[in-house]
Amino acid sequence: MQTNLAPEYRDTPDGLAAEAILHKCVHCGFCSATCPSYQILGDELDSPRGRIYLMKQVLEGQTPTRKTQMHLDRCLTCRNCESTCPSGVNYAHLLDIGRRLVDAKVGRPLPERALRWALKEGLPSPLFAPAMKLGQLLRGAMPASLKNKVPPKQHAGVWPTEQHPRQVLMLLGCVQPAMMPNINAATVRVLDAAGIQTVVAAKAGCCGAVKFHLNDQDGGKDEMRANIDAWWPYVEGGIEAIMMNASGCGVTVKEYGHILRDDDQYAAKARRISELTQDLSELLPELAEQLRGKVSAPAGPVAFHSPCTLQHGQQLRGGVEKYLGELGFNLKVAGSESHLCCGSAGTYSVLNPGMAYQLRDRKLGVLGDAFGDVPPGVIVSANIGCITHLQSGTATPVKHWVEVLDQALTGALSN
Repeated sequence: MQTNLAPEYRDTPDGLAAEAILHKCVHCGFCSATCPSYQILGDELDSPRGRIYLMKQVLEGQTPTRKTQMHLDRCLTCRNCESTCPSGVNYAHLLDIGRRLVDAKVGRPLPERALRWALKEGLPSPLFAPAMKLGQLLRGAMPASLKNKVPPKQHAGVWPTEQHPRQVLMLLGCVQPAMMPNINAATVRVLDAAGIQTVVAAKAGCCGAVKFHLNDQDGGKDEMRANIDAWWPYVEGGIEAIMMNASGCGVTVKEYGHILRDDDQYAAKARRISELTQDLSELLPELAEQLRGKVSAPAGPVAFHSPCTLQHGQQLRGGVEKYLGELGFNLKVAGSESHLCCGSAGTYSVLNPGMAYQLRDRKLGVLGDAFGDVPPGVIVSANIGCITHLQSGTATPVKHWVEVLDQALTGALSN
């Protein structure tokens, strides 16, 4: 795609980065076939190709409008288009630039600004945990729209204390410890059973994704730098990996090197952090080998929803299905549309609930269809946002896959 950047963007870091991405786009439109917002709305401007045109116009000097902003806001940033694109267009990086440039010129109404501020400041805040506890106490009296965002109180169980020579760092996450603490506890127990000790850096906090994708990119970068500072002593000490059990956090930390590439003080450290970062599923080949014979898998079917941040953002596909299958789980994915977003997409389900719930119900429908007359006993995923969002639309339990593996280990030990 040929571009003619406006003088205000020519030779700027944003302009040069955007131009390089735009030059890869060949207008083929393959991305539209796998774009969830385009499939729901049928508007070319709600497809990746349409949004690329909008961003190109802004970069070439056309004044953006609220309509421009709306179409960019409607994108789930699922990155399905990147998996589909034959030309390697890094759409997500272009969208980060486009949203920043548009928001700099287009104001938002006060209620919209207030909601976005509450999300970006509230979710990573230390006050989130007590607020969630209060919400869980009052959950029964809440309207459905709020109840959907407040899961019932969950007990995490015991964290192992045994020491192992092998150690990995784990990011607790900003919302996961308060909303679903058993995900972290189950992770520690499963790794312990495989002879791997989990270490937590006390000063590590939010991965930075919430603020960064709500266009407080400076605030997000500050959180990223704080994590690098918290992790760096462990990196220098030879930690084996930085392990993520929330794929949304994982895809962000794997991009620290890109996001902080122009930071003279942090660029090299950020690259090293990204190199060390692994999704928990990347340990599954080894875990399956170590845990074989120690697992009592349930006989019933288990449905697997692969988050977009896992299969598109990190390009990790098939591992959970393969290795849990080797451990005896009857794991299945949707027969169709397994590549499509469930509608959670970080804060998207709060900011665009209509679209988010349509996609949720569509996802639950295809997951159910995959099993015919014998519905799954549990749905598993790999990201807390997807888990919470899907659970709001079904009575079938929705869990992280490591929780069902942990339960199977516990069941085998008790037999």
